[in-house]
Amino acid sequence: MRVFLTGASGHIGSALIPELITAGHSVVGLARSDDAAALVAERGAEVVRGGLDDLDVLRAATSDSDGVIHLAFRHDLMQVGDMAGAADSDLAALTAIGDAVRGTGKALVGTSGTLLLAASGITGRPGTEEDALPSGYRIDSENFVIGLADDDVRSSVVRLPPTVHSDLDRHGFVPGLIGFARNAGSSGYLGDGHNRWPAVHTRDAARVYRRALESAPAGTRLHAVAEEGVPFREIAAAIGRGLDIPVVSVPKDPVPKDRAADVFGYLAGFVGIDNPTSSTLTRELLDWEPEFPGLLSDLAAGHYFT
Repeated sequence: MRVFLTGASGHIGSALIPELITAGHSVVGLARSDDAAALVAERGAEVVRGGLDDLDVLRAATSDSDGVIHLAFRHDLMQVGDMAGAADSDLAALTAIGDAVRGTGKALVGTSGTLLLAASGITGRPGTEEDALPSGYRIDSENFVIGLADDDVRSSVVRLPPTVHSDLDRHGFVPGLIGFARNAGSSGYLGDGHNRWPAVHTRDAARVYRRALESAPAGTRLHAVAEEGVPFREIAAAIGRGLDIPVVSVPKDPVPKDRAADVFGYLAGFVGIDNPTSSTLTRELLDWEPEFPGLLSDLAAGHYFT
């Protein structure tokens, strides 16, 4: 299969390109800059130049491919607080891809996040693949992709946990937490820190995307989750050990906004979310089981702190 991949030069793309090529697929990777294009080519993929705002490029590359995996997201906008702009850019890109893939029977795999489930009120139990939300931040994009199943597209969405971790991770939530802890001189958690974050190794997540491309039924939501929920206090403790700094509790109620921002930066709105997430249906549907170390083992390995 000839696969068009957005986000090809990024964290998950760096694992997904070799995963796809080893399985016999060819990859066309979207790259805006010269550096990104060099990384994509180095991994063995063909390069198409452009970004998420180049809608004609997205349509043309989709038309020229047998399937699409959409990984790219404007994290740069999210990190400066423009959440709406990031979500709007994502939906516009998917709409352009949808224009080219509609009515073709091709596979389209989109990306969403498990945190959206808890942030939208699913609490007291693990979120599942059957949970669907009517609208919201990034949810509109997720629902758009799922809706393409009604237009002869074998569409699916992979929900990623907040911690997709490995030695390939340079700009995700884990490096963000480590950077804020280093700057603050302490590794923080909110309240008692018993809230849970699910996790997955980058290379295990790449296998979910590849299998979704190959076999996921149309209209399928999938969870690339290896660990249902790691207590946030344990994540903070592992970061504290890695940096050799104190581990501290930030008062949960009330939390002064400036204090939370000092400790957690742009992640201040996420660190207190309890987000246990099941992947039972994904494992059964895709015959997928995680193979790589868990989050705390990855933090103990030391590569995040060099």
